[in-house]
Amino acid sequence: MNSPIGVFDSGIGGLSVAREILRKLPREHIIYFADTAHVPYGERSLNEIRYFALGITRFLIEQGAKAVVMACNMSSAVALDDARILWPDVPIIGVIEPGARAAVKASGGKPIGILATTGTVKSGAYVSQIAAIDSSIQVSQQACPRFVPLVEAGLAESEEAEVAAREYVEPLVRAGCKVLVLGCTHYPFLRRAIELAAGADVVVVDPAEETAATLAHVLSEQGILSVSMAGTHEFYASGDVTSLKELGSRFLGLPISDVLRVNLTSGDVESVGCRSENSQIGS
Repeated sequence: MNSPIGVFDSGIGGLSVAREILRKLPREHIIYFADTAHVPYGERSLNEIRYFALGITRFLIEQGAKAVVMACNMSSAVALDDARILWPDVPIIGVIEPGARAAVKASGGKPIGILATTGTVKSGAYVSQIAAIDSSIQVSQQACPRFVPLVEAGLAESEEAEVAAREYVEPLVRAGCKVLVLGCTHYPFLRRAIELAAGADVVVVDPAEETAATLAHVLSEQGILSVSMAGTHEFYASGDVTSLKELGSRFLGLPISDVLRVNLTSGDVESVGCRSENSQIGS
């Protein structure tokens, strides 16, 4: 029960999901993996992303993860089913199914817009999931290739971010969308710019909250919720560690003092380890 929860993304975006998990499940111990050697995923091939996602999932399970959250829309779209087949005894949760449920609930049958990476748009994963819940709802998609680099560069609050948000959001608003889904885990960090571009009558849905609720339900159902307060969290990266240490601390609301750099091909750990104290998550 006290084993960790593995959470991963291409970069720091998945910390938006980790943050919600720790809000809902403060006793849990998180192992976070940022695939910074390959960020951003949005313009990569689906086969590449599947390969990366399955390798990271394997690594997290080898570290003792009792459950894995693919806090990455692209990974959820292309690797979730394969991962569940490869590791049937480990709960593996994606963000697209919970995000689609939250969007349909918020929409009241009105059109839904998806803001996502180019790859997630091409996969059609949100369109399929929403149609499976309510096929009568109109869904429009918008690829946002500039968003992830802005977040990774620490420019989420910049004028450049506001310009990009207007460029991507306005076509969906013109299409009549009354709900916008943040279809990439980096996008919650751009929420202010997105809401400003969308206007007050458009609901912005972050799948992270529903994903955390889904995880809590699965852990409870399987009887593996943590029963003791975790003292530390662990952080890994496949490449550059700077953004995870510096921006990550601000985004997560906890200090990240250091990061383990991991070569996924060899499995070698290339730097001294890091732990982050499990204190209350800031607002």
